[in-house]
Amino acid sequence: MTRLPNMTNYEYEYSHFTWQVPDFYNFAGDVIDRWAEDPDKLAMLWVDDAGTEIKKTFADISRASRQAANVLADGGVKPGDVVMMVLPRNIEWWEAFTACIRMGAVVAPGTTQLTAKDLQYRANTSEAVCIITNPEIAARFDDVAAACPTVKSKIVITQARDGWTFYTDAVTAARDDFETARTKSGDNCIVYFTSGTTGFPKMALHTHASYPIGHQVTGKYWLDLRPEDMHWNISDTGWAKAAWSSYFGPWSQGAAQFIHHTDRFDPLTTLNLLARYPVTTMCGAPTIYRMLVLQDLSRFSFPTLRHCVGAGEPLNPEIIEVWKKATGCTIRDGYGQTETVCLCGSFPCLEPRFGSMGKPTPGITLKVIDDRGNVLPPNTEGDIAVAVKPERPVGLFKEYWKEPDRTAASYRNGWYLTGDRAYVDEDGYFWFVGRADDVILTSGYRIGPFEVESALIEHPAVAESAVVSSPDPTRGEVVKAFVILAPGFEGSDALARELQDHVKKVTAPYKYPRKIDFVTELPKTVSGKIRRIQLRDAEWGRR
Repeated sequence: MTRLPNMTNYEYEYSHFTWQVPDFYNFAGDVIDRWAEDPDKLAMLWVDDAGTEIKKTFADISRASRQAANVLADGGVKPGDVVMMVLPRNIEWWEAFTACIRMGAVVAPGTTQLTAKDLQYRANTSEAVCIITNPEIAARFDDVAAACPTVKSKIVITQARDGWTFYTDAVTAARDDFETARTKSGDNCIVYFTSGTTGFPKMALHTHASYPIGHQVTGKYWLDLRPEDMHWNISDTGWAKAAWSSYFGPWSQGAAQFIHHTDRFDPLTTLNLLARYPVTTMCGAPTIYRMLVLQDLSRFSFPTLRHCVGAGEPLNPEIIEVWKKATGCTIRDGYGQTETVCLCGSFPCLEPRFGSMGKPTPGITLKVIDDRGNVLPPNTEGDIAVAVKPERPVGLFKEYWKEPDRTAASYRNGWYLTGDRAYVDEDGYFWFVGRADDVILTSGYRIGPFEVESALIEHPAVAESAVVSSPDPTRGEVVKAFVILAPGFEGSDALARELQDHVKKVTAPYKYPRKIDFVTELPKTVSGKIRRIQLRDAEWGRR
């Protein structure tokens, strides 16, 4: 029997939804500990490439987080202090993350790809007092530790290291009777470093109630989770998508998580795991799905999989169709940012429109506006914005920490500006155009890169592509495509012409890429989103 989604009537749910935010809230105490009242309630099934399997209940996570909180407190961490957490998908990430929330410390997650210089910048900018990491990153941090005067406590996992507290020994020996902090709803909870179009990364600061409670809609409506589900988010722990789908989203709904600890993504391994384990819902970046559909999906069966979502940027319709044919699941897009929870989504009860971002999330007033803050009519491109008046929505970040001018610049006449461009069709579906600075202007035309990329990937020779502007003496700028070829194809002038003709046929002729480079990889963020800005800057000689 097919299970009905949590949301069966979008219009009713959207119009009747209200937020419930208490004066005091702590996710560790109010959510993790509540699920832990059932001592057998599964929180996590963790596997690694060696075949190790470890199950953790909510009671296990609750106890370990209280022990870890005592370790942090003994190391001098106090409520409000920043704890840098730079870990891959080790179980300790979830334990320590919960410990920080429990004690009222501010979590600052980071990707394991950070360099020593990055670690130094983040430690000093956030005035972190503690870092929790693995031996590899610990060695990098030791190179700059002397230049990070606020860091008083250093904790390392998996292997002891001179000058560092060994997590396993310390937590095992620690008391498990830590009293959860009575954190106010507006107290600082999590800070994410997020790259902008210029300058160093900025710090997006979230509070104890707004962000975790805001992700209830992420988990309930977009991920469509219930306590009996097992959710797999194929995501690095260092970016905000982990908070969406590897922490607050699933655990707010009591769903278990499937965690695959690996140092590299392999599509065949992923498909084998998906076929072997009882995963019911899955989230992946567009790049993940693009790599999966290049495999022979007919070799696999996914008997428990019922719901798939994608995030980072819109997925191409052809990818969605191939995946649905193989799994029976439509990949449903979700849209949001490091600064927000899920703002918009192709929720399970909605008729999917391939390439669309879906409709606004309940509790969020999302519109496309003009330069003066006026809501634009259907099919008119503008800025994606979230209404912050008359009430600021739950799930929106508090501020760009320590940068009041940058914070103020992200608002316009009662709206928070996401920095993205879109239009809304007559039925209320949002259609992504691109970042505000990704739009290509050529010969009087405005061209969104996603449409050109979507056209390219329909060609069998194309595995992935990125489209940016490139300088041109006549047109000012033209469309340029960087193309990764599918197996069995080789780049040539003839193939470039074939791809140009293909784009002319499937989209407006003026949108075809006048320049094509065949490449073996594309620059990406840790979330898997293509860094078009890096390609564009190289084209324009900015780097």
